[in-house]
Amino acid sequence: MSPRCTLNAALMLALTAGLLAGGAAPAQAQVKIGATLSATGPQASLGIPERNTVSLLPAEIGGAKVEYVVLDDASDPTRAVSNSHKLISENKVDLIIGSSTTPNTMAMLDTVAAGATPVITLASSARLIEPMDDKRRWVFKTPHSDSLMAEGIARHAAAQGVKKLAFIGFNNALGETFWVEVEKAAKKHGIELVGKESFAPTDTSAVAQTLKLVGAAPDAVVVGASGTPAAMPARALRERGYQGKIYFNHGVANNDFLRVCGAACEGAWVPVGPVMVAGLLPDSHPVKASAQAFAAKYEAVHGAGSVSLFAAYTWDVGLLLQQAVPVALKAAKPGTPEFRAALRDALENVKNLPTATGVVNMSPADHNGLDERALVMATVAGGKWRVQ
Repeated sequence: MSPRCTLNAALMLALTAGLLAGGAAPAQAQVKIGATLSATGPQASLGIPERNTVSLLPAEIGGAKVEYVVLDDASDPTRAVSNSHKLISENKVDLIIGSSTTPNTMAMLDTVAAGATPVITLASSARLIEPMDDKRRWVFKTPHSDSLMAEGIARHAAAQGVKKLAFIGFNNALGETFWVEVEKAAKKHGIELVGKESFAPTDTSAVAQTLKLVGAAPDAVVVGASGTPAAMPARALRERGYQGKIYFNHGVANNDFLRVCGAACEGAWVPVGPVMVAGLLPDSHPVKASAQAFAAKYEAVHGAGSVSLFAAYTWDVGLLLQQAVPVALKAAKPGTPEFRAALRDALENVKNLPTATGVVNMSPADHNGLDERALVMATVAGGKWRVQ
């Protein structure tokens, strides 16, 4: 063997020995994101567009591959808890998206805090992030808080001459927390509350409750519910001759709800995020461009008119991750407690981020970060969302 061949062979042996001693060349970092969504059950009109949007989220952020593990919790809090436990203990995710509803996410708080895993929920209640404590410090949310939307409803109702207001909502955490905010906002604007009723998301009738509301003769009724089940009391009110105004919370902001509610929702008012009426906003609106960009992307895949506020909330998670993941990668490797903590800290420091639903400014005290720029009061006209 020639001296040159002997030298090359020695170099190859040295290189091989070095790889065996130090292990294989390091693989590209991978971030694992879990999701528990209500893709079936009574809240499926929220969970399906959320699930659809996960497939549009970035597959790579800051040079790291991103893997998404999506589970269905069937609109059930117990399933949401078991899913979050599975995502943390078995799938070893770095962050969880979900759940779709307030009751489901409330049930998850203990699990995610014990697992020291950040969550970006798609549920609306401010109770999920307030008051800040050791559990809630791990929870962020993209949806508008019910306090912001209740204030929008009360302010609009007062301007419309409403003097008496009644409420009907879910008999769960979503309905109760929205009632608390509506009650506070109504009193602030000098509106008398003349009735409060509740129903379950799985109920098939709300006749008894709506008869009581009609008897109280309110100028307006607020429906504190989400998804297509929120259409039931509106239909019952109209069928019993109620001619006053109807307001919904933002948990109904999709076209599937309009289809189910039909004529009963004509003229109803809903506080929505800019994405639902992006094309009708002035060019000066700070969120118009980002909202239109997402709507175009979503509808290119799922069809014209398919965009929903719930899809937008999920898209906004991706925007937050694009801000926070590169920061966390500088501090630790994905799959470690240190990375999860760094990701949580980075989310708290997202500033001036235009999303599909508002401009986000997070802080240690505010894990939502939206302000009045995130609210647009829309009405239903001709079966479509309009701005008046």
